Amino acid sequence: MEIGYFTMPSHPPERGLKDGHDWDLQVLRWADELGYQEAWVGEHHTAPWEPHPAPDLLLAQAFRETKTIRLGPGGFLLPYHHPAELANRVAMLDHLSEGRLNFGVAASGLPSDWAMFNVDGMSGQNRDMTREALEIILKLWTEDAPWTHTGKYWTVTKPEVMFDFLKPHIKPVQAPHPPIAVAGLSKGSDTLKLAGERGFIPMSLNLNPAYVSSHWDSVMAGAARTGRTPNRKDWRMVREVFVADTDEEAWRLSVGDMMGRMMGEYFLQLLGHFGFKDYLKHEPDVPDSDVTVEYCAKHNWIIGSPSTVAEKIEKIYHEVGGFGTLLVFGFDYSHNPEAWRNSLRLLKQEVLPRLKHLDVQIGKAA
Repeated sequence: MEIGYFTMPSHPPERGLKDGHDWDLQVLRWADELGYQEAWVGEHHTAPWEPHPAPDLLLAQAFRETKTIRLGPGGFLLPYHHPAELANRVAMLDHLSEGRLNFGVAASGLPSDWAMFNVDGMSGQNRDMTREALEIILKLWTEDAPWTHTGKYWTVTKPEVMFDFLKPHIKPVQAPHPPIAVAGLSKGSDTLKLAGERGFIPMSLNLNPAYVSSHWDSVMAGAARTGRTPNRKDWRMVREVFVADTDEEAWRLSVGDMMGRMMGEYFLQLLGHFGFKDYLKHEPDVPDSDVTVEYCAKHNWIIGSPSTVAEKIEKIYHEVGGFGTLLVFGFDYSHNPEAWRNSLRLLKQEVLPRLKHLDVQIGKAA
């Protein structure tokens, strides 16, 4: 099993945008120093608790200040970008990374973002746009000119040489392109079916393990369309994690600190508006009113001492049938940075060695 990091990024609304950016950059440096495999940075436009509209601005800086960790958007919201422009920008970012870039994509899920960009997410237009945009981006990177894509949402041409020397020339440094990942949330996720269909990296966002186990069914269903055999080792699982020396300290620093505040003031309310609280329940008959910060900490979060956290991760691993990389869900602990850094350190140095035996099983589960 590998360890990585996934940040929305999340910051309290009173945090200045640059201060939040600087915190995220610091955490990415720590993750690199601690030997984390990868980190992913989200894109959002209208959520004060998720205030970063351009993950590549953070990534371009982070690539200069890290050495080995792979970094990527987690992901670019494809309905909001012209595919030709994004293809060139991501290719350039891959060069700046010297081949350490992962390319995460997503269909977008905030109604307020849909309104800003005039995307009809309720009808599934965002998913259709995502598929078309990704098709164009991959075609620009891999197919020779000339051609014209005339789609439902975009018309893009890759022209032949003009005036003797003008031509499309920007391609990623990783051939044929950086590893592509897609994130899924809902049961029967169409996005995760796309991952299986195209051989992309599937990422499951932070939900109840019993619910997330259905996500692999989506990957398998997509893979069946194209005759692929997906490997569970590629599956990323995003979870809330806090490790401390004792269970009591971990509870205090998570439930009683920024993890608890963000969940209570933002995330649980957001899921409630969408009718998504079912995704957090360990049993379907639990009333919505019982799904509190404390409930999530008890049933969904991975918090505690190193031994407790190792036990919880192994339990989830077996509940979902095996996965390859645990991605720590990022929070803003800039008021208590050493506690967050220590949690990341304990996870890598004290917890991960207790899970090495799971590597053998994951090949069999693939």
